[in-house]
Amino acid sequence: MLLKQSFFESIQGDVKLFEGKNAFSQVKLNVYSFYQDGVVIDCGAHVMRKHFIGFYEPLSIDRVVITHAHEDHEGCAKYLSDKGIPIYLHPMSIEKSKKKANYMLYRKFFWGIRPPYRANPHEESFESRKYRWRVIETPGHAADHVSFLNESTGQLFAGDLFVTPRTKLILREESIPQIIRSIEKVLQLDFGEMFCCHAGYIKDGKKAFRQKLDYLYMLTDQVKSLSKKGYSVDEIHQQLFPRKYQLSTISRGEWDSKHMITSILSE
Repeated sequence: MLLKQSFFESIQGDVKLFEGKNAFSQVKLNVYSFYQDGVVIDCGAHVMRKHFIGFYEPLSIDRVVITHAHEDHEGCAKYLSDKGIPIYLHPMSIEKSKKKANYMLYRKFFWGIRPPYRANPHEESFESRKYRWRVIETPGHAADHVSFLNESTGQLFAGDLFVTPRTKLILREESIPQIIRSIEKVLQLDFGEMFCCHAGYIKDGKKAFRQKLDYLYMLTDQVKSLSKKGYSVDEIHQQLFPRKYQLSTISRGEWDSKHMITSILSE
């Protein structure tokens, strides 16, 4: 079994973007890494390390900041750390980063086995060469998820908080209510452009987040309404998400639409 890979480099203003794509059968997955003013935001997947490292080699990097400790976002952290570049990560994931990666086989197939690395805890804010940055707690996709606001330019680096305006699948550990609260939080911030680690560059970040928030509000109302009428989780799932996704099968249910319903009903 072989992955089909492709890579794309682009630039938006003074932000450099590098995207790696994996495809296997009907499942297509991608991830971005960004560079601005000496700062790398997320650092790709280990299975794509040759290409991501090729992107980093000509850059002058002062620090790496990671939105959350998932293997498609921290796969090249060891390489960059071994070059003497400090890595910053949520405090709750510091110890995990030092250990051998432990996640399901399909994730190792798609993203590789993330090597152990050493990281520093995120600061509440930091300065790059020209800009001021804030670290924003935005849990939901992962408990340790943060976003980075470039306060000087009004740009938001949102990790996996956005991804798509109409979410159909989430990980078992994700929480739709938490994602809603995190989106409500970032919408109070002063930003325009948004950089998402899977959707890439989005010119009007607030508009995109409002669209996603409206969808999640609607979904929450639908799930709660059906539950009050006596429908089971499986019945709600079949009514709202009748399509079967290959990623659900490959992941043995770690990714599933049903998790959206259970997370909504858990609150």
